Amino acid sequence: MILVGLTGGIATGKSTVARMFKQCGAVVIDADQLAHDVVKPDKPAWREILKTFGKAVLNPDRTLNRQALGAIVFGNRTRLRRLERIIHPRVAREQARLTRQAARKNPKAVVVYDVPLLFEAGVDTRVDKIVVVTADRETQIARLKKRNGLSRAAALRRINSQMPLAEKIARADFVIKGPLTPTARRQQVRSILLALRSPD
Repeated sequence: MILVGLTGGIATGKSTVARMFKQCGAVVIDADQLAHDVVKPDKPAWREILKTFGKAVLNPDRTLNRQALGAIVFGNRTRLRRLERIIHPRVAREQARLTRQAARKNPKAVVVYDVPLLFEAGVDTRVDKIVVVTADRETQIARLKKRNGLSRAAALRRINSQMPLAEKIARADFVIKGPLTPTARRQQVRSILLALRSPD
């Protein structure tokens, strides 16, 4: 089994690449989904977030209001790190459990761990190979404005809260440079999978 870390900048097309890896036969574990799961109402992480950031981060149904929480932590490194310390260890435990499960099912599985903050959270030390998905800054901004309804300034704050893409590229084993046509992107995914499955 090989564990691959999939990362990139925000709004670089990483989720699309993850879907393609899955369609091509890889097992995909989504860190964002795990992060959603560990902060469900009344779970330990949820209680800790509430204690740290107050009731203003809750929706009427007691789920976390991600927009409100984002407004508090983005642009404030100390608060962002505090939130990460609550969520990341719990996500890591769940990822390890799912990876073991995948390895038991298929000892030759390629497990792709889709994690936006791969380097920032130190996950890069726990994976065998790293794939970085990139896009130019204007593409990122346009996607964030369209997808999240953010202003240009808010989009830039999100982008700048992450490690620069150039640093991620320098530490990658494989780079998928975007924006690409779906066909070109699928070809890249297939060739990366081929290289992973036959490392010799």
